[in-house]
Amino acid sequence: MRRQSIGFVVASLLLFLCTISAAPARAADPFEGKTINIIVGYSSGGGYDVYSRVIARHISQHIPGKPNVVVQNMPGAGSAKAAAYIFSAAPKDGTAIGSVSPGVIIGPLLDPKSDQRYEPTKLVYIGTADSGTRVCATLKRSKISTFEDAQKHKTIIGGVAPGSSTTDYAWLHKRTSGANFEVVSGYPGSAEITLAMERGEVDGICGMDWSSLKSQHPEWLRDDRMNVIVQAGLKPNPELTRLGVPEIWQFTEGENNRKAVELIVAQQVFGRPFILPPGTPELQVGILRKAFDLTMRDPQFLADAAKLGLAVEPADGETVQAAVAKIYASSPEVVAKARAAIEP
Repeated sequence: MRRQSIGFVVASLLLFLCTISAAPARAADPFEGKTINIIVGYSSGGGYDVYSRVIARHISQHIPGKPNVVVQNMPGAGSAKAAAYIFSAAPKDGTAIGSVSPGVIIGPLLDPKSDQRYEPTKLVYIGTADSGTRVCATLKRSKISTFEDAQKHKTIIGGVAPGSSTTDYAWLHKRTSGANFEVVSGYPGSAEITLAMERGEVDGICGMDWSSLKSQHPEWLRDDRMNVIVQAGLKPNPELTRLGVPEIWQFTEGENNRKAVELIVAQQVFGRPFILPPGTPELQVGILRKAFDLTMRDPQFLADAAKLGLAVEPADGETVQAAVAKIYASSPEVVAKARAAIEP
């Protein structure tokens, strides 16, 4: 009997140890049975929407518990509406991820009138899918076929809203490079602006990511229907350079203007940022950052992105977080010059 009692005690202890050792495993799967919503700050069909939907199809495989991942569109104010929602109203448990433009990340620094319902340095960044190059483009039927033409003749450029790259870059090039742009804002997204180009309502678009332009309108490139009149990036894009597209730096007038342009263009380091609310637990942040990094290297994701013509030049969450902090540490003089350059 004594041996049976000892055996019973040992068995009970083993069961107890197994129970407590299993607890961390359950805690490590906070997304099991959950749905993660990717809130896209633009309308359906635009570049941010396309990137988000491709990522949504693959990222779940890299998240413990394999939650359902769906995309919702929340257009408004150049994606500032979505940024404000993520910052203040979204659940802080990792089930709400924002897909917003870099323009709204640096918007509160550069535009005192921008949406102040969120603080970019307090947002949590899980990574960026691209660190791309932005362009200005017109269609062949436009009288504007080069950037020099845009400096000489009035050019109507479609934009979304202050804080969006389509609006900010148009004003930036007008103020720092002498482009004779007339900026018409109010379009829901880049898809609507390019449709307006087709209809002849506007001459062109600025501040659009090269990868998005190619994926949304591959026929423009294939059928030689498009003029890419300038590229803007911290370094030249090899493909655009082969196509003979000049860099904005050769048109930028003066050292002060160059510093302002460099500050604006620095946001392209996080060309497709994905954000979480401040206060999201470190466990969920770590899981999502790791899942995002794995997705960016996933062969199936890369194959899908290639089919759609999406450039994938990712940066991890820590890198993006540091880049945002560095931009917000810019000198007041440079910030003032950049602010004046993009003011509508």
